[in-house]
Amino acid sequence: MLGGMFMFSAVDAQAKFLTSSFHPIQIIWMRQFGLLLGVFILLAMKGPSILKSAQPLLQISRGTLAVFSAILFVFGIRHAELADAVAVSFVAPFFLTIFGAIFLGEKVGVRRWVAVAIGFAGAMVIIRPGTGAVHPAVLLVVLATVFYAARQVIGRILADTDKTITTVAYTAIVSSLLITLPLPFIWKTPESTQQILIIISMSLMAAVGEVLVIKALEVAEAMVVAPMHYTLIIWGTFYGYIVFNQLPDIWTWVGTAIIVSAGLFTFYRQGKKTESQSE
Repeated sequence: MLGGMFMFSAVDAQAKFLTSSFHPIQIIWMRQFGLLLGVFILLAMKGPSILKSAQPLLQISRGTLAVFSAILFVFGIRHAELADAVAVSFVAPFFLTIFGAIFLGEKVGVRRWVAVAIGFAGAMVIIRPGTGAVHPAVLLVVLATVFYAARQVIGRILADTDKTITTVAYTAIVSSLLITLPLPFIWKTPESTQQILIIISMSLMAAVGEVLVIKALEVAEAMVVAPMHYTLIIWGTFYGYIVFNQLPDIWTWVGTAIIVSAGLFTFYRQGKKTESQSE
């Protein structure tokens, strides 16, 4: 999981770098290409049986949400500082808690609701609406986390009927098909060796990161490895400084600390709930 987070941070940094030369939709397409190539290899090795799904419409919906989430995030980091965007994206578990309660009927206690409220308060500390301290594009990242959380909820439903490899394959194929539709209207051919190398690197690292996260979830409980998601802020800050000469201000760190603390508590309470249900 730590390796996956390192890969995804590098992918985000490369995507932000490319936004100065390419349309965000094209960047998402290039990012997805590595994962799509991996799926094609799996299809060649294991056959079309990996596409057998008990709930194909849900699979298609998940792939669609993946596209919108990715597009919104890249549009957001095109203008917002990388560390700010990463920090704000940490509210995803709180949206997941809300959607789980609404759509899956999961019971959420008072403590977890308080943690959710505190987490969103931490996001407000980072964004500071009306002050102009953070670029408004960071709100696109917040919206991206809403789509991401919805995608995860659908993933939970699909986990009861479909294999993980099936879900990954559908997400890759559906998202790639959708993102290809507008491609002819915004396509720009890479002009330099640097751009080509960054595109190849981004695509491969996105695919490897996806595989690492899936493997982590296969060999360990989600509650154990999920908190490693917060290491993104370390790498996001590192790349933001090294590549873009950007460092988050003190309030971003304060807000991040609040969000991470509330998030870790949420993971802890969910873990306790899971343990009690299995006893």
